[in-house]
Amino acid sequence: MASQAFTRYAPGVLLCAAIGLVAFGLQVVEEHWTGRAWLEALVIAILLGTAIRTLWTPPTRFNAGITFSGKMLLEIAVMLLGASISFQAVAQAGSGLIGGIALVVIVAIAASFGLCRLLGLPWRMGVLVACGNSICGNSAIAAVAPVIDAKSEDVASSIAFTAILGVIVVLSLPLLVPLLELSETQYGILAGLTVYAVPQVLAATMPVGMVSTQLGTLVKLVRVLMLGPVVIMLSIFAGTRSGTASLSFKRLVPWFIIGFLALAALRSAGAMPDAVLRLVLPTATALTIVSMAALGLGVDLRVLGRVGGRVTLAVCLSLVVLLGISLGLIRLLGVA
Repeated sequence: MASQAFTRYAPGVLLCAAIGLVAFGLQVVEEHWTGRAWLEALVIAILLGTAIRTLWTPPTRFNAGITFSGKMLLEIAVMLLGASISFQAVAQAGSGLIGGIALVVIVAIAASFGLCRLLGLPWRMGVLVACGNSICGNSAIAAVAPVIDAKSEDVASSIAFTAILGVIVVLSLPLLVPLLELSETQYGILAGLTVYAVPQVLAATMPVGMVSTQLGTLVKLVRVLMLGPVVIMLSIFAGTRSGTASLSFKRLVPWFIIGFLALAALRSAGAMPDAVLRLVLPTATALTIVSMAALGLGVDLRVLGRVGGRVTLAVCLSLVVLLGISLGLIRLLGVA
C-alpha cells in the first residue's frame, strides 16, 4: 500500500519540490544582489510553475502528486502558521484598537468583494482578492482557497497580482508620512492595516522608525488572527451556497484551521519550545512554496489573460478602499 502511494504521488510531488527549490535559490540570489526579496520564493514558484506548464504539459503520472501538493501540503502549511501567533501580544494592543482592526477587516472584505463583483469577477475570485487584500495577502488566499474550492487559476492569479502590488505598497507607503504628516505611531498602525505580509511590514516601517516597526508588526499580527474567524464564516457560507442541508463540524471548521488555532494556543501558553518553533515555521514556508509551484503547474495562461485586467483593477481599487478605511480608523481613535 505504501509503495503504491509513493509511486502515485512521488513524480508530481518531486516536480513541485524541484520547482520550489529553484524558486528559493532565485530568492537567495535576489537578496544577495539587491539587499531584499522583491519577489518572494512563493511568487517565483508560481511563475516558474506557470512557465513550465505553458511550455510543457506534464504526463498524467504527475497529476496525483501535483494535486496533493496544491491541496494537502498547502493545508498543512496553513496549520503550521498558527505557531507564529501569540494571543498575549494581541491582548496587549488594547480592546479599542483590536476592535477597530476587526472592523477594518470586515468592512474591507465586504467592500473589496463588492468591487470584484461589480467588475464581473466570479464570486470565488472575489473572495480570494477580498481576503488577500484585507487580511494577510498570500497567506489569506492560500487559507481561504481550499475552503471555497477555488480553482488553481483563480488562486495563482490572485496571489500573483496581490504579491506584485504588495511590493509596490512597501516602496510607496512611506511616502505618505510627509504627505499626510503622519507620526510614527500613526504610520505604524497604517502599515500594519494595509501591508500584506509581516516581512513586508518590517520593510515598509523600518525606514520610518522603531516605533512604527513595533506597532506595525503588532497590528499586523492582530490582523492575521482574523483569518481563523473569517475562514470559519466562509466555510458556513460555502456549505450553504452549495446547498448542503446539514453541515458537518468538519465542513464548518476545516481540520487545518483547528490545527492553526491549537498551535496558536500552545504558542500563547508557552508550551512550544523555541527549538520546535525554529523547525515549524521554516517547514510551513517550505511547504507553502511547494504548494504554490503546484498551483502554478495548474494554470492556463489563457485564463489568466482573460481575467488579468479586471483582477488588477479590483486589487488596486480594494487597496485604495483599505487605505481609506485605515486612515479613518486612525482619525476615529484619535491616535497621535
